[in-house]
Amino acid sequence: MPAKAAADATQPTTAHSPRKAALASWIGSAVEYYDFFIYGTAAALVFGKIFFPSFDPVAATVAAFATFGVGYVTRPIGAVLLGHIGDRYGRKKVLTFTLLLMGVSTFTVGLLPTYGQVGIAAPIMLVILRMLQGVSAAGEQAGANSMTLEHAPAHRRAFFTSFTLSGTQAGLILATLVFLPISALPEEQLLSWGWRIPFFLSAIVVLVGIWVRRTLPETPAFEQEKSHKKAKLPLAVLLRDHKKNLARVIFAAQISVVSTIFSVFTLSYAVNTMHIARATMLTVLILANVVALAAIPAFAALSDRIGRKPVFIFGALGSACLIWPYLWCISQANIPLIFVFGLLLSGVVYSAANGIWPSLYGEMFNTQVRLSGMAIGTQIGFALGGFAPTISAAILGQGVNGWMPVAIFVSATSIISAISVATARETYRTPMSELGKS
Repeated sequence: MPAKAAADATQPTTAHSPRKAALASWIGSAVEYYDFFIYGTAAALVFGKIFFPSFDPVAATVAAFATFGVGYVTRPIGAVLLGHIGDRYGRKKVLTFTLLLMGVSTFTVGLLPTYGQVGIAAPIMLVILRMLQGVSAAGEQAGANSMTLEHAPAHRRAFFTSFTLSGTQAGLILATLVFLPISALPEEQLLSWGWRIPFFLSAIVVLVGIWVRRTLPETPAFEQEKSHKKAKLPLAVLLRDHKKNLARVIFAAQISVVSTIFSVFTLSYAVNTMHIARATMLTVLILANVVALAAIPAFAALSDRIGRKPVFIFGALGSACLIWPYLWCISQANIPLIFVFGLLLSGVVYSAANGIWPSLYGEMFNTQVRLSGMAIGTQIGFALGGFAPTISAAILGQGVNGWMPVAIFVSATSIISAISVATARETYRTPMSELGKS
């Protein structure tokens, strides 16, 4: 049966539902990841100096990156908890909770005293709040992806679902734009009060996200599943019937290493090691993500025509190659080439994999366990991405070629991701009711 004729009963019955779901996912992800990424930017530029001042500069950077990575430790825990709630009681409940939890924990980071004020209690509180951010992020992406996928037309699932990731990029752009003028403050003002402003602004963006999502209906696929049967314990069903696809998602999700290396580690490496201006590197981040805003839905639309696998694999293998010239350009402080390869790597090529994974992973599971499968699989895989800046700071060598171990690390994880997806079933023409079946 042709793809366009294969729309089944689980597809939305109103024309506005896919658009409304995509918009709500876009805005919600932008809000959620504004909060998540301002932490990463602050970890790269500020936290080592105000929360770990007794360390030498390298150790302080590693420690600050570790607090960034610890948010990924709690993401699998949040994935199990919120995946269960989302698969049992609905996607909408999860999405409201995640926004509130992220907003409260992020705002509170801005209130924290520094190490110089309260000693070791300051980094401890920072870690606890970062862990709460991780719980929130675990449910947000999987919930938004499931919501949009299950509202989307059968032949345009990747395109509509990609707006979740476009929202993530918008959140990173917003976070970087907010930090751009803040980073221009004199060092004393930046470290005393300036870094707190982006965290306080999170209260506004969270309220906007909740307002947008308040009227979004539950998905047709979930409502139909609810009228028949629901897994009492989605995790048990997932581990019993979907082990192979869960493993595929875990390994494929290691592509996230590219994102955290680009947005967090290279920012610190360029500014603190190569002494490139903060404003220059933040501008690279902004422009790369502006390009990604267009590239992500374009690659997703392409995958609706030719399949998920070739587009994702192109993005993964292309990222494995392009990380080398990008890091080399930073090591040479070659500003024009940093912009060229930064935009090509993160804005264009990585967007091929990044825009496809919401539909690719979501289509590996049926409605009973989709949110759990996506949440648990991605968050275990993303854990490596979360600690990638810490690992990279630790393995970064001395001298002009010190970046090479980092490039090897990024290339290896990207290749593993590509191999994992190559073993998966192609699903771009599979009806919603048939997804997740062996």
